[in-house]
Amino acid sequence: MRLPIGGGRRMRVPELTVELLKSEAKAFADIESSHDEPTLFGVTDGKAVGTYFEHKFQAHLRGKYEYEEGSSAKGIDFPGLDVDMKVTSIKQPQSSCPYKAARQKICGLGYSLLVFVYEKTDNPENSTGRLNILHVIFVEAERTADFQMTTGLVGILNNEGNKDDLIAFMSDKMLPVEELEASSIADELLEKPPQIGYLTISNALQWRLQYRRVIDKAGTVPGVIRVR
Repeated sequence: MRLPIGGGRRMRVPELTVELLKSEAKAFADIESSHDEPTLFGVTDGKAVGTYFEHKFQAHLRGKYEYEEGSSAKGIDFPGLDVDMKVTSIKQPQSSCPYKAARQKICGLGYSLLVFVYEKTDNPENSTGRLNILHVIFVEAERTADFQMTTGLVGILNNEGNKDDLIAFMSDKMLPVEELEASSIADELLEKPPQIGYLTISNALQWRLQYRRVIDKAGTVPGVIRVR
């Protein structure tokens, strides 16, 4: 554990946990929602806004906790906690995500998501922009699969569906898998049905994650937690 020196005494820095991360996300969203930022004035690029917010949140955490910071090589923002941070506009709440395997659409991404949804406004009088954080939502890893895919598969299984039914459904939904992989997935599903996911995941070279459903469902379904 990092032991920074201050005032002649060595002070212990606590380890960041998922619960602390949620608490800090709420506190930071409260602060940022009342902050006027000159560098955001006139900015319409969602990626630039997200980068600003993510870097500022990391700086907010860095001096207070011991944790492993993410990088492009590690793929997610908090690899030690298996949590990735997403920042998106309420106008079109979505983001991209690395594609690892087609089964992510059924089994989940493999990590949890901390989603900040903002509404941006500009103040021409003082040339600043403000991010009003409307929602902070934590989606547990087990609930990060595609809603239509998982509910469809569960429906088939509940209706005495067999392996052929599952493979046909995956084909109809254009799940990007070869025949042998689809067969393997179907066998696994017959042994263990999937949990319902609440993302909308569009097929692409990178997954396109859409969050409107998690915004609507947060706090009312298992694994989709309204932090703020």
